[in-house]
Amino acid sequence: MISRLYNYLLLALFVLVVSCAEKKQQPFSFVQLCDTQLGFYPEGYQQDVEKFKQAVKQINELKPDFVVICGDLVNMPNDSSYSDFKEVMDGFTMPCYVAPGNHDVQNTPNSTSLSYYRETIGKDYFEFENKGYSFIVTNSQLWKANVENESEKHNLWLKETLKNQGLKKHPVVVIGHYPLYTKNPDEEEAYFNLPLAKRQELLSLFQQNNVSAYLSGHTHQLTLNQYENIQLVGGETTSVNFDKRPFGFRLWQVTPDTLTQSFVALQLEVAQ
Repeated sequence: MISRLYNYLLLALFVLVVSCAEKKQQPFSFVQLCDTQLGFYPEGYQQDVEKFKQAVKQINELKPDFVVICGDLVNMPNDSSYSDFKEVMDGFTMPCYVAPGNHDVQNTPNSTSLSYYRETIGKDYFEFENKGYSFIVTNSQLWKANVENESEKHNLWLKETLKNQGLKKHPVVVIGHYPLYTKNPDEEEAYFNLPLAKRQELLSLFQQNNVSAYLSGHTHQLTLNQYENIQLVGGETTSVNFDKRPFGFRLWQVTPDTLTQSFVALQLEVAQ
C-alpha cells in the first residue's frame, strides 16, 4: 500500500513538473513599436498622434501578449506631449512597456532629465517575464554617454539581471533605443550607433547570457542584423521613416524553439 502511494505521488509530481514546463513554453506574440516621437516635425504633431492611435487600434485587433516601444516616445519631452503620449498608450488592451530614447532623456542625460522621465513615465530600466522568456528594458543613453552615478549603476544592474536570468535558463530579449551598430559590428561610432568598446562589451555579454534578440529604434529606418545567434532588429516607426518605408510596427512570434518577426503596415486613410 505504501509503495503504491509512493508511486502515485511520484507520478503526480512528474505530471506537475511537465505541466509547469509546458505552461512556461506556450507560444505567444508581442509587438515592437519604434519612435512614436510625437512632434518629430512640429507641423505634423497631430498626424503623429493619429498614426500612434491607428497603431494601437491595429495592435489591439492582433491581441499580442504585450507591446514594447523602443524609445523616443515624444520629440520634445514636456507635460503636454507626455500627456498626449500616455493618453494614446492607455488605449492598449494589453501591457505596454517603454524604453527611453535620446529625445526623452537628452543625448547626455542628467539628473534633471532622468528624474523628469522617471516621475512622468516610469522606470527607465527594468525587467519582466512572459511564458518562459525574459525581457530586459534598458536605458541605452547610459551606454551612449557616460553619465556620472548613473551609467555604472545601469551596467551593474544589467550584468546582475542577465546573470539571474541565466540561472533560470530563460531565453532573453533585450530592448533599448540605440542600435548596437547599423551595418557592421566593427564600424566607427556615429550618431546612430554605440561606442565601439561598449558595443563589443554588450555583444560579448549578450552571447554569454542566452540573449536571443536585441530590439532598438532611433535610426528611423529598417535595421536588420544578425550577430552569431543574436537578432538585432530596429523597425519602422509611426512618425518619420528616412528610408521611405511604410509606417508600421514589427510583430514577433515566439515558440520554445523560434523567435521570428514580420512587418505590419499601418492602415492609413491618407497617403503617406
